[in-house]
Amino acid sequence: MSEEEKQEEQEATDVEVSDSEVKTEEAPEPVEEAPETSTEETESVAYENEAAADEGSVEAPELPDFTNMLAEAAASSIELLNDVELDVKVELGRSELTVEQVLNLTEGSVVELDKLAGDPVDVFVNEQLVARGEILVVNDNFCVRLNEIVPGVSERMTQE
Repeated sequence: MSEEEKQEEQEATDVEVSDSEVKTEEAPEPVEEAPETSTEETESVAYENEAAADEGSVEAPELPDFTNMLAEAAASSIELLNDVELDVKVELGRSELTVEQVLNLTEGSVVELDKLAGDPVDVFVNEQLVARGEILVVNDNFCVRLNEIVPGVSERMTQE
């Protein structure tokens, strides 16, 4: 082969390019703006980067102090109940009467109760027995001095 033939063959080889080798330049895709990150997300990423840098040692994240939060929540919860009205009854005693006996009651009638004078009276709050006490008269008003607080439902169950 002559020198010219070799050169022509070389040029023909350079021109022949398969479709798979042809690269076209595409227009660059628009860059989306990164969403704003909160400081918590930033701290989380920073923590992950630190953990990756340490590669063997992992530190536990620092947690907030919750010791006083429970007491504060309980105090604020109780304050919400300050304006709730309750039905309070003081029961001197009970008696069972027939309809006829009730119809025969007049001014000055005496109804005998199941408790003796001086026995403690029961104090009910919303139909629930909560205390027992004694009747007093202060400044011409009847009062009850509480002598015993009845255990609550949860306390009663643990005693049984």
